[in-house]
Amino acid sequence: MVLGGIGAVGKPSVQTQNLRVLNLKCEYQAHPLGVQRPAPILSWEISAGQRNTVQTAYQVLVSESPKQLRQGLGDGWDSGKVASNASIQVSYAGKALQPAHTYYWKVRTWDNHGGASEWSAPAEWQTGLFAPADWKGAQWIAYDQLPAERVTVLPVDGAKDTYRDNNILPLLRKQFTAKKPTKATLFISGLGQFEAVLNGQKVGNHFLDPGWTKYDKQAQYVTFDVTSLVKSGPNALGVMLGNGFYYVPPVKERYRKLKSAFGHPKLICRLALDYADGSHADVVTDPTWRTAAGPVTFSSIYGGEDYNAGLEPAGWATAAFQDKSWRPVVRVDGPAELLTQQQEPLQTFDTFTAQSTTQPQPGKWVYDFGQNASGIVELQVKGQRGDTLRITPAELLGADKTVTQKNTGRGFYFTYVLKGSGVETWRPRFTYYGFRYAQVEGGVPKGQPNPRSQPEILRLTALHTRNAAASVGTFACSNDLFNRTNTLIDWAVKSNLASVMTDCPHREKLGWLEQTHLMGASLRYGYDIATLCRKTIADMRASQTADGLVPEIAPEYVKFEWGGDMFRDSPEWGSASIILPWYVYQWYGDRQVLAENYDLMQRYVAYLGTKAQGHILSQGLGDWYDLGPKPPGTSQLTPLGVTGTATYYYDLTLMAGIARLLGKTADATAYEKLGGEVKTAFNAKFFNPQTKQYATGSQTANAMAVYMGLVAPADKAAVVENIVQDLRTRDNSLTAGDIGYRYLLRVLEDAGRSDVIFAMNNRSDVPGYGYQLAHGATALTESWAALPTVSNNHLMLGHLQEWFYGSLGGIRPADGSVAFNQIDIKPEPVGDVTSARASHQSPYGLIVTDWKKSTSGFELTVTIPANTTATIYLPASASARITEGGQPLEKHAELQSLGFAEGWARIRAGSGTYHFSAGI
Repeated sequence: MVLGGIGAVGKPSVQTQNLRVLNLKCEYQAHPLGVQRPAPILSWEISAGQRNTVQTAYQVLVSESPKQLRQGLGDGWDSGKVASNASIQVSYAGKALQPAHTYYWKVRTWDNHGGASEWSAPAEWQTGLFAPADWKGAQWIAYDQLPAERVTVLPVDGAKDTYRDNNILPLLRKQFTAKKPTKATLFISGLGQFEAVLNGQKVGNHFLDPGWTKYDKQAQYVTFDVTSLVKSGPNALGVMLGNGFYYVPPVKERYRKLKSAFGHPKLICRLALDYADGSHADVVTDPTWRTAAGPVTFSSIYGGEDYNAGLEPAGWATAAFQDKSWRPVVRVDGPAELLTQQQEPLQTFDTFTAQSTTQPQPGKWVYDFGQNASGIVELQVKGQRGDTLRITPAELLGADKTVTQKNTGRGFYFTYVLKGSGVETWRPRFTYYGFRYAQVEGGVPKGQPNPRSQPEILRLTALHTRNAAASVGTFACSNDLFNRTNTLIDWAVKSNLASVMTDCPHREKLGWLEQTHLMGASLRYGYDIATLCRKTIADMRASQTADGLVPEIAPEYVKFEWGGDMFRDSPEWGSASIILPWYVYQWYGDRQVLAENYDLMQRYVAYLGTKAQGHILSQGLGDWYDLGPKPPGTSQLTPLGVTGTATYYYDLTLMAGIARLLGKTADATAYEKLGGEVKTAFNAKFFNPQTKQYATGSQTANAMAVYMGLVAPADKAAVVENIVQDLRTRDNSLTAGDIGYRYLLRVLEDAGRSDVIFAMNNRSDVPGYGYQLAHGATALTESWAALPTVSNNHLMLGHLQEWFYGSLGGIRPADGSVAFNQIDIKPEPVGDVTSARASHQSPYGLIVTDWKKSTSGFELTVTIPANTTATIYLPASASARITEGGQPLEKHAELQSLGFAEGWARIRAGSGTYHFSAGI
């Protein structure tokens, strides 16, 4: 609803100094480049000095120049005063956006106290390229073309390959003349990975651009503002290309997990130049570009990287360079669709210096960086031209104290050939690994005896690389083991946030889908993964097969056929195509993600229907890596039909809700009917009404039946009690695996049994988080038992973070909440935990809890963001004296007491910071 009476430049009648609008975002980002959506999503936060502040109206101005915006002219869009509390997911509704254009915007709001804000500080976004014509004739170019008979888009795991070759990793360049631009924008895609250099300076601070996609269908391009790098007069744009997942070279003795070969590296780009006089120019990839083999002599996402500094053409990306000896580029075909890189880029974050350096064998120096993390090394060395160093990263050491890659991809290493000109500094550009140790051969650390005059290693550091998703959460409590567990999980999270959510940062680097929804709630507490989730869902769309199957990996780069289809068709994995979009809606309020992917979801749930036998699904991996009598792998304690069918029922339940939300009532009714039939079949097959157990009575079987709503209400308490008793009979030891453990935690927490979760995890003597820490893990491992025979940096089992934030920290979305617009603050002082502090930057603003328990009672400080409401639960007896800010609750008209129940005093509160005390 638009209210009349206030124009774009009119003054609100009442100014509230403490009401401010801040943190403007477009498409989840503060100043995004390459926005490709015709109606971008806008959001903002409200800061208010008064409690219980709710937005009642807003006005958005979008202009095509900063000057017009300052003058209050919304020539792109003036929303007028809109009566609405919406401050997230507001769709741009102005005139059609133009490609490669910058838009400037600001917001003001009105609140329920009769006040109004000033205009926010201005923000901006820049559009990308909407259609092929917007590339202005840019063509895909390359050094050479992979022969058609060598193209392998979806290789089968284990298929023999006798081909042995290494491809050229090229440099490409273009010299051009320009005036000093008012705006210069580079739109670029280099496959598999690229690094651009303009007039001798690297463009941007990204790593491994562009994001990994299903290259036979689409590729991403990246947008950079390069205005400051373009000069008046001669200029040169250069690009280095690496293989990434686009081409995995078949080189002997180098690790090669899969054999994808979409093509040899290639490039497309458009440099758009805007000048002060209103004129415009474009520099695009075409046959006039020149190319030569570069100093990267080997590059593989799985095998490492080799660099010969002696082959560096000095100044190759500057205008003074002479490229007459270079060859013309080859025009080649590229992916059919170019999409903007919507997820955050990878960047370099933490830097680790060696905690120790040892020489376990002559000529082998092992650097221990103390932390297992995804990343690369940076080498600083001095030596003679042609001297060669080999650097081998690894998670673990073998019995001989040298590095071992036995279980993480043997045959991954870096080599560096010196050019012999003083101090040389180098880091890999197109690959990375998960490692704690690095073994160097061919050089000697500075200060060590060097009788053979080998290169002197002045410094070797480890650089942690990850997706640049913003950190949005903090957690700490009085229990040291839990703090260390949180850090353990966090390192696995950070190490596996790439352009996909990878399983591990070494042997696979693949986007296994089950972890996206099972770990998603933990991830979103700590990191802003909105853009990465949207990209992951796009990968599922691109990887979905014609018959509706969503494979377990997206983008799907390989078909694992060992064991039949179990590694391709598992409902607990493919159902990410339904569950993740729903979660993104719940977490961020993104209704568009449901509408845009409804066909994906419909096709997948229909596919599951074709695979069901009597409504039971028994294919796949089941509760992967549960704790049974055998080495971990496929489900041991829970029949496959339990987890697969429970997930299928959950899918149908979600589909009914999604269909109703989107106004598709007939679909909703059909999904509800089918869901009822699946529920009946599930209970008939797996439920024992005498024992109140599902199937084998495993933790996973009972927990998933409860969580998914398959248990009759009359039986729920008994099934939950069976879960608790199973844990008690095992001395509170867990058995649930990758699929079941999250649901085990959720069911126990929802049933008020965080005491059981505490007992299960506050220990180091049985497989679990504490056990991993006790055995030296610095990142979450693939197996509960921290086995050295598997990955020691793995994302999939980190579900306890959701409990840390939601139960110990007490920050939870209320039932029916969307994007934390309704919050339950319910901290649980369980076990020996006497204090905790948690924070989460929600879409509406910062939520903070800080509590402590003492002999005199319970104290809680809590911050609730504007435009939201909260129910605050205080652990207290019915006779407890409850105060806020030292005053009894009845003195606070802005607070509503909801009474006492089940050991909790409940209080309704709006925005603001509160200091509660529940005295004995």
